[in-house]
Amino acid sequence: MQLPSIQYKKRLRNKYFIATVVFILLLLFGDRNNLFNQYEYRKQFGKAKNENEYYKKEILRIQKEHDQVFGTEKSLEKFAREKYLMKRDDEDVFLIIKK
Repeated sequence: MQLPSIQYKKRLRNKYFIATVVFILLLLFGDRNNLFNQYEYRKQFGKAKNENEYYKKEILRIQKEHDQVFGTEKSLEKFAREKYLMKRDDEDVFLIIKK
């Protein structure tokens, strides 16, 4: 019967074991696409995906608002009067500021 330390020495000298350890270390630390960078890339991808969904919802909301404002001439006039304080040539606009 062999001693346990001799079995470990044999395994450590095995070329397949050494190649496997080197390959795992290369995957973990070796190149620019290592596992740590892959984790960061996945986090960035998830963040970008969430931002993409947010901006798509915002685009739909703004398009809906645009259609409401510019749908009829009356709503366009209301928008211009409220937002930009526009008036017709034959009328006066008075602003009342509460203190």
